[in-house]
Amino acid sequence: MMNWAKQQLANVAGTQEPIYGPQAIQSVAKQAEKTPYTELTKEHLKWVAMESTCVETQTFYLMADSGHLAMVQVIYSNVAGIRTTCQFNTKVFYPDRKLPNLWSSDALSNHGFDADRVGFFADSVALDLSPEADSYTIKSVVNENSLVNLKITRIAPGFHVGEDGKSYFGTDPKNPWGSMRHAFWPRCQAEGTIITKDKELDFKGQAFFVHALQGMKPHHAAAKWNFMNFQSPSFSAVMMEYTTPSSYGSTIVNVGGLARDGEIITAGSLNSATHVEKNQDEETGWPEPVAVKYVWGGKTKDGKDISAVLEGPLGTRLDKVDVMEKVPGFVKTFVGGVVGTKPYIYQVIRPNATLEFLLTTEKYSPDPKLKLKVKIGDEEKEEEGIIFSESTFISE
Repeated sequence: MMNWAKQQLANVAGTQEPIYGPQAIQSVAKQAEKTPYTELTKEHLKWVAMESTCVETQTFYLMADSGHLAMVQVIYSNVAGIRTTCQFNTKVFYPDRKLPNLWSSDALSNHGFDADRVGFFADSVALDLSPEADSYTIKSVVNENSLVNLKITRIAPGFHVGEDGKSYFGTDPKNPWGSMRHAFWPRCQAEGTIITKDKELDFKGQAFFVHALQGMKPHHAAAKWNFMNFQSPSFSAVMMEYTTPSSYGSTIVNVGGLARDGEIITAGSLNSATHVEKNQDEETGWPEPVAVKYVWGGKTKDGKDISAVLEGPLGTRLDKVDVMEKVPGFVKTFVGGVVGTKPYIYQVIRPNATLEFLLTTEKYSPDPKLKLKVKIGDEEKEEEGIIFSESTFISE
């Protein structure tokens, strides 16, 4: 009872949590020992919209044939059951880097959900799931700097790891006080446009979708994050890994999977993300990764062993995000009172470097491309692709 009371105080006041130990997190990896992953149905895509402290997001990553990359995101947030806020974010990365990254973030008014709770709407924004639950349309005119009209269609099944996709936090496993879940559409096609003040950008190409729910204060659940989204002509490889704060024993939780057209090759928690080389960032004090190794493991449905490795230098960083500067005010209330919390996100995006305008750009030469090495049983294959990588540091 005392631990629960301390945790509730930390939720409301924003203070650091006491040390509960690793036994206070029930990782989804335990579920994955029996059920490596579950294919998503329409039911799994419902907004939870908790009435207690949470951050819930639906995020779409777009890799256009033109070389442009973008992120489009809806955020639902609740602070201690007192205040609910929603936000629409858009970020566009330009492949030739002649223009700065475009960032738009707008608070939303009059938000709501459709009858099935799979669609979201607010003034000037609509996100709809098709009746077949195989595509989303995203429309937004909330910000004239980035007018969004997109359709994302999955071309492989979606999944979450384990039975329900959740890791649970709390000293009493039967009555957890927090949770974390990620559900993925690893391989999708995109069509549509984002209209900026400079031009209309065609986002026909590949895409990836993730629905995330942090059922507690984000900095209480995770101190560090690693995220990788790899897309190639034949394969999609996605991974989300977080390390809990010392309150929960600095426990590492990893979820991810491999897909190709029409099927999930494997998914589960037998994966790892390693920063092979680092540079100390003097501005932030964080060890910025400059070379990484991402490893996926598991079995196919017919029992074949599978492994995949993505390894090498990350190349040119496209952005370093000071989260406290960029995020909406309601998120600042989550972390503002915690000593030692200084969240930064290092973003690296490697477009298809065979695009002619990248090869002929004088100022920026293409970074060396990374290859995903996949082994399924005795069959081996290597393939170059596009990566969208994030390394996030929140607290020690």
